[in-house]
Amino acid sequence: MSDAPVQNTSVTLIRNAGDAADVINTLTRLAGRANWIWFLALAGLFLDAYSNAALGAGLSPMVKQLGLSPGQVGVLTAMAPAIAIISNPFGGWLAARIGRVKPLLLTKVVFALGALLTAAGSDFLTVFAGRGLVGIAYGIDFAVAMALLAEYTPSALKGRLNFWQGVWYTATTTNLLLTLVFYRFDVGADIWRWSVGSSAAFAVVLLVLQLAFLVESPTWLAAKGRLRDSAAALRRMYGFAVQEDGEEGGGPAEQGRQVGFGDAGVLFRRPYLPRTVLSTVISLTQAMQYFAVGWYLPVISLELFGKEFEKATIGSMAFNAVGIVGGCLAAYTGRRLGLRVSSMAGYAVVFVALLVMGATFKELPVALAALLPVMFIFFHSAGPGPNGKSIAALSYRSDIRTLGTGVTGMLGSLGSVAGLYLFPQLQAGIGVGASLMVLSVVPLVGLVTCLLIKWDPTRVAVNLEEEEIALRRGDERR
Repeated sequence: MSDAPVQNTSVTLIRNAGDAADVINTLTRLAGRANWIWFLALAGLFLDAYSNAALGAGLSPMVKQLGLSPGQVGVLTAMAPAIAIISNPFGGWLAARIGRVKPLLLTKVVFALGALLTAAGSDFLTVFAGRGLVGIAYGIDFAVAMALLAEYTPSALKGRLNFWQGVWYTATTTNLLLTLVFYRFDVGADIWRWSVGSSAAFAVVLLVLQLAFLVESPTWLAAKGRLRDSAAALRRMYGFAVQEDGEEGGGPAEQGRQVGFGDAGVLFRRPYLPRTVLSTVISLTQAMQYFAVGWYLPVISLELFGKEFEKATIGSMAFNAVGIVGGCLAAYTGRRLGLRVSSMAGYAVVFVALLVMGATFKELPVALAALLPVMFIFFHSAGPGPNGKSIAALSYRSDIRTLGTGVTGMLGSLGSVAGLYLFPQLQAGIGVGASLMVLSVVPLVGLVTCLLIKWDPTRVAVNLEEEEIALRRGDERR
């Protein structure tokens, strides 16, 4: 397989970020080195999911061993998404200033330190500190990795970003599988330490591979005026015959302006406001609806597979397997239907599933009742689950892209925390069935938002790096 999918033998001059994006968009597929680097960047999201799932797999033994109170358990469970509310936009700001690769490498170090500190913890405060580090790394890594993947990907393959959802469920299932292996080795109550500690090993391996092979975003380099570096990155990753345009002396200085938090206001102005609203609403609602059913799944799993540790774990793996299938299909549905329409279809089925689950809770036979959360997981993961973050990554020019993914990730994390805290309280007040029916309003809000906002980055042919310049020129003519 060739590492150089060059489209022609002529040399292309790179004068700005628009030229870099145009060159990448000539590709109809990623092959060889480019494909390997793309999946290596995606592997960081595997670590994000694995680290988040690591504590949950052995939560019960950890609670008993450390003597944790229900309040302490709640804090540790929601720790990573709660801290990501802050670290997501911070990661976006950092990547806008120093590039995509450096923050990604830094997060692997923080992941490893956080996992080791958690695994070695002998009390709540130590585990709390370790999970705090994991939350910082998770928030930064997710915001930056999605932006880098978008900048690696040609326009013909935009739906491919949705693969991250399949990777997420695969990582969760892998952690559950390894937890079963550790259980077989009779590690006793320390099983949670092995589960958490294994994520440190993954982080170190990924750090070495990303340090050796990741390539900085060519469009970000060009947007910063680093045209020579941009051309070198295009040659290294894709094998393009390109070089910087030495005659463009005035552009780089202007393009090299540092992006700060103040630039986030751009996300809420023309032409980005509808895109920001759409991506953030999808991220917020999909996170809330997932955790609504996330509390229902253990009930079904325990009734189906028994209360023994092994059987309950296998039951959780079975439900996650449905997410793997749906998440991998999300790349196909995103390409065929578009991210907006596939979100609408997913929301519609999830809305009905939540209503039916709530209305028939504990009334249907268990086997039949299990089909409802299976439908939920499948249509969630194949529809809105990945689309909020993918839309954000594909909707902004390179210098503000990570700010956009950071804001979207922040609200997605807020939805996760809301789901983790609000649903148990709602459940205690009115019961599981009524709670599920009330929470069906969440996918309904997502569906209505998708109906009202027509933006879909997979259905428009626009160079995002040049879009705002064209709009300004149009305003000046008027």
